Amino acid sequence: MSVVTEQQGHGGVSFAQDEETRLILDSIDDFIEQEVKPLEDELGETFDNPRLSNEADGAVVPEVQEAADEVRRKSAEAGFYAMNMPEEYGGEGVSNVTWYRATRHVSEKGRGLHELMLAGPEGPKPLLLQAEGEQVEKYLEPCIRGEKTTAFGLTEPSVGSDAPSMKTTAEKDGDEWVLNGSKQWITNAPHCDFAQIFARTTPVEDAGRYGGITCFIVESDEFELGSYNNAVGLEGRQAEVLLNDVRIPEDRVLGTQDGAFYNAMSFLSLGRLELGARAVGLSRNLLDLCKEYANEREAFGKPIGEYQQVSTKVAKGRARNYTADSAGLRLAWQMDEGQQTVEESSIFKWYATDTLWQIADDAVQIHASSGLSEDNPFMDHLHIARVLRVVEGTDEIQLNTVAKQNGLL
Repeated sequence: MSVVTEQQGHGGVSFAQDEETRLILDSIDDFIEQEVKPLEDELGETFDNPRLSNEADGAVVPEVQEAADEVRRKSAEAGFYAMNMPEEYGGEGVSNVTWYRATRHVSEKGRGLHELMLAGPEGPKPLLLQAEGEQVEKYLEPCIRGEKTTAFGLTEPSVGSDAPSMKTTAEKDGDEWVLNGSKQWITNAPHCDFAQIFARTTPVEDAGRYGGITCFIVESDEFELGSYNNAVGLEGRQAEVLLNDVRIPEDRVLGTQDGAFYNAMSFLSLGRLELGARAVGLSRNLLDLCKEYANEREAFGKPIGEYQQVSTKVAKGRARNYTADSAGLRLAWQMDEGQQTVEESSIFKWYATDTLWQIADDAVQIHASSGLSEDNPFMDHLHIARVLRVVEGTDEIQLNTVAKQNGLL
């Protein structure tokens, strides 16, 4: 049963939370308390201090990565990690609304190892559901079980939003494909077991701008890892992927030859729903911290929350967060109903991440000097807020999409 159901007497839509989802959220709380927090406590400063959690070149220190892997595996064993994936492959088949609520709920607890208990870029996504034959047993199912991780290799050094202009190529040589090119800003590239690499297999003049692109499963020992791309908030998680005459057998083509770009674009709504849910949850976390601080911190004889400059920041943040959450629930429901959500997913992703950015900036301002300290979470939130406005389509791409859906551009 979907969390958001059509009912008589509710104007057609109910936002009631069903019992299944409530139990899932309660179980997530128990998992974090029993499995995740002890790992963070054991790591101590190594996890809390960004100066200690990464090597000089940006790589994540082994003990932190091992803890992250443990959270992912245990979460999969508990049935959380990829619970939105189909039951036939080892998932739980929960609705998009339930997945949205779970992602938001985890993010409401702020930054930490618990963020890894639900599959992100390293985990199974709908594109991987195109796996066939041995691909299912070797890549898809282990990814759902949290035993293997992947990376999504689309972006290139000179090609970001304009993905169809990629320079990476794959040429057929007998029963193999030979890949040449490079990818950049690839999340989980340093830690993945395999990557999903997009390459042009048919020239633009023959296949068109959006055709002629194929996705290949490339194992981590088959490509070279370039330099770390140490984006703020993602230190040690992104890197270059270098492909120099990499030979891939025919049975590693994922999905339809020459149709990978269309396939990938058809799954964009889920990625935008997930990022937006994360932004909504992190925004709630920040607003709670701001309210607590504004009631406790005194200046000029009274709590700073009684000053309009502070109270207005919190009130506006709450209003924006409420609006973003409402849009997210509606989007998830539309996806469950099988509706086209190109415009809605772009609106939600843009608005939710922009809202987080504004709230994160205001949180730093409200906390003043302590907001800038490494001992407090606010700059960390601000960093990840800035990242979320770029990945899965920049602000500008989202707004261009909305404009196009309304007959402009």
